[in-house]
Amino acid sequence: MEYALITGGSRGIGRSACLELALMGYPVIINYASNESAALRTKQLIEDKGGTAVLLPFDVASDHETEKALEQWKSDHPDDYIAVLVNNAGIRKDNVMVFMEDDQWHDVLNISLNGFFNVTRRLLKDMISKRFGRIINIVSLSGIKGLPGQTNYSASKAGVIGATKALAQELASRRITVNAIAPGFIATDMTQGLDQDALKQTIPARRFGQPEEVAALIGFLASEKAAYITGEVISINGGLYT
Repeated sequence: MEYALITGGSRGIGRSACLELALMGYPVIINYASNESAALRTKQLIEDKGGTAVLLPFDVASDHETEKALEQWKSDHPDDYIAVLVNNAGIRKDNVMVFMEDDQWHDVLNISLNGFFNVTRRLLKDMISKRFGRIINIVSLSGIKGLPGQTNYSASKAGVIGATKALAQELASRRITVNAIAPGFIATDMTQGLDQDALKQTIPARRFGQPEEVAALIGFLASEKAAYITGEVISINGGLYT
C-alpha cells in the first residue's frame, strides 16, 4: 500500500495537506513534534471523512529520532511504502541579523533544511525501487524574495529550494517528482501576531491565502496529472511577488 507522510501535519497547511491526500485515497501518516492534541484532531477529521490516518511523532531536526521512527514504521509495514512525502515542518524565530541569537539561527535551519534531509533520504530507496514517488517541499516567499527580519528563515527555505532543483534531476528517470510550493501570507498559526490589515494592503488579492488553497496544489502535485512537473517552485501568494 502507498502511504503519504506529512511532516508538521498537525495544524495549518500540514493539517489541510493531510485531509487533501486522505481524500485522494492515501492512508496518511501525521508527523508532529509535540502537539499531540492537534495531531489527534487532524486524525479525527480524516476519519470522519472516511479516511485512514496514523500518528508518527518525531522531531525532524533530530537525525536519530527520524531514523528510529521511520525504521519502526517500516518494520510494522513491511509490504507498504511511503510514496508521497510532504516536507512541511518548519518554525519562525524572526529577528534582525545584528540581534539574532545562535538558537534562532540553528533551530530554524535544523527543522526546515536539515529536517528535509533527515526525512527525505530515508524514503528514497523505496521510491526508487517502486519507481514512483512524489516529494513536495513547502518553502516560502521568504526563500525566493528574502524578507527583512527573516534571514534565518529565508536561508532555510532558499536551501530547500536549491535542494529541490538538484534532487529532481537525480530522480526524474525513476518516475519520482520533486517540487516546492512557496506560499506567501497564509492564515495559519505561523502568521498570527502579524499586522494582517496592513499586510493585506501589500497583496494584490487583498487577502491572506487559506491552508486549503495550498493543500489543493499539494494534491495536484501528488497526482498522476503532475507526472511531468518536477524541479519547480510554484508560488501561491495572491500576486504579492512574481
